Amino acid sequence: MKILMVLTSHDQLGDTGEKTGFWLEEFAAPYYVFQDAGAEITLVSPLGGQPPLDPKSDDPACQTASTHRFKADPAAQAVLASTCRLSEVHADDFDAVFYPGGHGPLWDLAEDASSIGLIEAMLLAGKPVASVCHAPAVLLRAKVPDGRPVVQGRQVTGFSNSEEQAVGLTRVVPFLVEDMLEQCGARYIKRADWQPHVVSDGLLITGQNPASSEAVARELLARLAS
Repeated sequence: MKILMVLTSHDQLGDTGEKTGFWLEEFAAPYYVFQDAGAEITLVSPLGGQPPLDPKSDDPACQTASTHRFKADPAAQAVLASTCRLSEVHADDFDAVFYPGGHGPLWDLAEDASSIGLIEAMLLAGKPVASVCHAPAVLLRAKVPDGRPVVQGRQVTGFSNSEEQAVGLTRVVPFLVEDMLEQCGARYIKRADWQPHVVSDGLLITGQNPASSEAVARELLARLAS
């Protein structure tokens, strides 16, 4: 079982002067779910090397058992520090792909041609594509062969407008994940803010927020097992 994890390389939070990147929990929890299941994991990012960590996700209040495990795991830290370039991997070599969130993907992965091509190739080959929180942004430009958005008519979730408002970034982000998914024809489904929520529809698996990251990873494993 070979799983590709795609992380952002973007570290600027709009024009605020603040940093962003990937959200630690949304990487660490799925990483260990996959590792503990015996999966072969490959990490990539648009620029390769060390992906930027959203500093807010390193706040003590945001730590979980998985993030503590990662911080005590030098082997995992070394793997993360040396991601391959996204443009150099091929869908044929993997059974599934997982996108951790954080605000970074809104700026780079949403528009990245290699990511878009990867998603389209994975889905065409019958392989699942999972994403959590802000990472469903990567589905923005992906199309099925007849040109329709891959999310059109699909049930999906992702970081809600009310959650974005709660963190005060509604006017900073390039687009709101909830609005984007609905504009692309998806059937967006959410639960209460910050509560775990996973939606699986065909080959698309999406999670609403950081609390959903482990559940999305487990749903992806269940999809592979089926």
